[in-house]
Amino acid sequence: MNSEKRREIFTRLRQANPHPKTELEYKTPFELLIAVLLSAQATDVSVNKATRRLYPVANTPAGMLALGVDGLIPYIQTIGLFRTKAKNVIATCQLLLEQHGGEVPQTREALEALPGVGRKTANVVLNTAFGQPTIAVDTHIFRVSNRTGIAPGKDVDEVERKLMKFVAPEFQLDAHHWLILHGRYTCIARKPQCWNCIIADLCEFKKKTPLPEKGV
Repeated sequence: MNSEKRREIFTRLRQANPHPKTELEYKTPFELLIAVLLSAQATDVSVNKATRRLYPVANTPAGMLALGVDGLIPYIQTIGLFRTKAKNVIATCQLLLEQHGGEVPQTREALEALPGVGRKTANVVLNTAFGQPTIAVDTHIFRVSNRTGIAPGKDVDEVERKLMKFVAPEFQLDAHHWLILHGRYTCIARKPQCWNCIIADLCEFKKKTPLPEKGV
């Protein structure tokens, strides 16, 4: 795929959604960090249901640390891997208080040093909370990047490197949101809705799906 195609793809995505946002609900960088940490192998909908109950009770590192693992579990037990996530959340809160004055750090190195926080989580926080032009590659973005030809790669690290190389700087801040929403609602895994896609004529996916017949 050439640079002209990529630019037109992101121009159209921007025109359709000028101010994209994460579907995770949060008010502070700390709330976003915890929500993203909880969202691994879980849906944003399930995380939001849990944090709507959790955050009114504890939405600071000190408040959550006071709950402890056993106190946190009842709020997040509907989310996959909740026991491991509860341990990571509490350990993260302790480190935030001990090493960062209770604030979420704004560097990748410091974020990735927190329990349960990998590169993808760090990228989301840096981008969404602090406005840094990072692109977190999840399953949706990995699929869309490969299927369309925007940034094909054999693993998430390669896709991320190519996206940062190929996506024009003016689009980098919002590219993560555009691609994840496109993958979540249009370029879905099993049967992409090519007939309802605003970039179908630019996409290099060869097996485009036709408009389904009525009743199918």
